[in-house]
Amino acid sequence: MAREAKKDPSELTVEEKLKALYQLQTMLSEIDKIKTLRGELPLEVQDLEDEVAGLSTRIEKIQNDIAELKSNVATKRIEIEAAKVSVEKYKAQQENVRNNREYDVLSKEIEFQSLEIELCEKRIREALAAEKAKNEEIVRSTEALDERKKDLEAKKAELEEIISETKHEEEKLREKAKVLETTIEPRLLQAFKRIRKNSRNGLGVVYVQRDACGGCFNKIPPQKQLDIRSCKKIIVCEYCGRIMVDPELAGVVAEQQLGK
Repeated sequence: MAREAKKDPSELTVEEKLKALYQLQTMLSEIDKIKTLRGELPLEVQDLEDEVAGLSTRIEKIQNDIAELKSNVATKRIEIEAAKVSVEKYKAQQENVRNNREYDVLSKEIEFQSLEIELCEKRIREALAAEKAKNEEIVRSTEALDERKKDLEAKKAELEEIISETKHEEEKLREKAKVLETTIEPRLLQAFKRIRKNSRNGLGVVYVQRDACGGCFNKIPPQKQLDIRSCKKIIVCEYCGRIMVDPELAGVVAEQQLGK
C-alpha cells in the first residue's frame, strides 16, 4: 500500500494544528521534567568549576608575588653589600684627608651609606614577613582548592550518573519533538515557543479545566469556551496568553465530567 503523503503544515485544520501543538507541549514538558531531575547540579558544577579556576589563578598570582619578593630581597642584599664596601672605602679615605672639610664630606657619605644599609635591612624584613604571609595564604588556598576539586568531582559524578540514566529518554523525546515541529507551520511554532519561553512553568498550550484556563486558572467566558470546543480557530487566554485547547482534544477527561 502506498504511503500517505505528508500534509503541508499550512493545509492542516485548526483541530490538527492544536493537537500537534499539545502533543509537542507534552513532549517538551517531559524533557523539562528530566531537567528538573538534575536540579541545580549543572549550576553547582559550573560554580565549582569557576571557584576552582579562581583559586588556581589566585595561587598562581601569590606564587608570582613571592617570586617578586624573593627577587627584591636578593636585590636589597646586593645593595647592602655594595653599601658596606663603600663605607669601608670612605673610612679608609678618612685616614688620608688633608682637612676637616674632606673629613666631614666622607663622614656624611659613611652616614648616608649606613642609613641605606638600615633601610635595605628594613625592606628585607618587611619582604620576608610578606613572603611568610603569602606562603601561609598559599597553604590555605591550596587546601581550599583541594576541597573544591573533591566537591567538583563528586558533583560531576552525580550529574553524569543522572544524565546517563535519562540521556536515552531525553534524546528520544527530543527527536520526536523535532519531527513533530516539522508538521507545525513556522509562524504558529514560533508563537508557541515565544509563549512557552515567557511562561514560568514552560507551558505554551493548556487545556480548559473547570471552565478556567489551565495555565493561570482565570475563568473563561461561556462563548469563548464554545469557540475552544469547536476547534475552528486558535484561542489564547486573555490573561496569560497561553494557547487553550479542549480537554477531549488533549486526550484528557474533562474535570467537569468527573464531578458529575
